[in-house]
Amino acid sequence: MKLLLISDIHGNADILDKLDDEFKACDAVLFAGDFAEAFKNETAKPVLDKLSSKHENVFAVLGNCDEPDFIDAVDAADLNCERSIVYHEGLAICGSGGASVFTGKTPNERTEEDLVSDFEICKAESLENLVLISHNPPKDTVCDAVNENLHVGSQMLRDLISEIKPLAVLTGHVHEGCGIDKIGDTVIVNPGSLGEKGTYAVMDILKQKDSWVVLNTELKEVK
Repeated sequence: MKLLLISDIHGNADILDKLDDEFKACDAVLFAGDFAEAFKNETAKPVLDKLSSKHENVFAVLGNCDEPDFIDAVDAADLNCERSIVYHEGLAICGSGGASVFTGKTPNERTEEDLVSDFEICKAESLENLVLISHNPPKDTVCDAVNENLHVGSQMLRDLISEIKPLAVLTGHVHEGCGIDKIGDTVIVNPGSLGEKGTYAVMDILKQKDSWVVLNTELKEVK
């Protein structure tokens, strides 16, 4: 199964047209939030409309720049995977939107406890086919590094990942943290800001007999 991993479009709906070949080649699209440009709520809906038109299997969460009630529009478009487990061709996907409090100015900042609580449903399931989408990255990976000395991710999310051991986690939020890392055997991917830097990722996941594995993950850039 080929997954297209994107995040942080920030109102730049037109950038999605440059990924048409990737949309055609993938089995599903995972989006880690920030439909809207910061403080410009009106830019979220055009991104949602275009993203939902590009592929029939899109799974998304909100970012910290998205108004919390915009989840109703995401839900109406059948893209929402926040606080629930949705299944696609045997793969289980669960999401958490928003980001931890840092400036207090963007509309969807939440406590670490609230962010992690969105994944509580996963604890009871013990799923070997689980992929998480979290706008907020886990702490102390390349994916939450603003620079080599400053990691701004969530320790509670990192602890949860170590506990439930998902196959992979798609994250975003920290544009400087574009990269691929691991927590144990879990692959962590921050594809960077598609809208501002034109970066994204592609992941291949395969079920081998009774086990799911991440075969390959590649960071890419819009040409």
